[in-house]
Amino acid sequence: MKKKKVLLISSSGGHLAQLLNLKPLFDKYEYHLVTEALPYNEKLKEKYKVSFLLPGGRNNGLKYIFIMLKNIFKSMRIFLREKPDVVITTGAHTAVPMCYIAKLFGKKVIYIESFAKVKTPNLSGKIIYPIADLFIVQWPELLKFYPKAKYLGGGIY
Repeated sequence: MKKKKVLLISSSGGHLAQLLNLKPLFDKYEYHLVTEALPYNEKLKEKYKVSFLLPGGRNNGLKYIFIMLKNIFKSMRIFLREKPDVVITTGAHTAVPMCYIAKLFGKKVIYIESFAKVKTPNLSGKIIYPIADLFIVQWPELLKFYPKAKYLGGGIY
């Protein structure tokens, strides 16, 4: 039987570190990792099947809009090439377009809110929450913002 294909996507830094904590899934499923193209992420190519999107923070103003538009098209190309059954993300802005593309194609979206978000929600979480098939929070305080979320009793890693 063919393994399900999982696309794991996040911004770099802590979001990526939390996503890589899901490494036990990499053996269980066919996977593809997507993150930002930054010098310190290049080494990921040595260990993982990975694609890169353009980096850029929301505080970059007009430049951010153009980066996001390019990333929407890059995300569509990656999605069509990889054909995942499920998209799993730990967030930030890089993941938002991919999650909406996945829903457009009728695929499952799983969002894991950052362990660092204890009392307030993440912007990407707020944007993805309405379309997520499974939304996981790691602190019970966040259930007031995400009433349909699952709290699994603390850190899921």
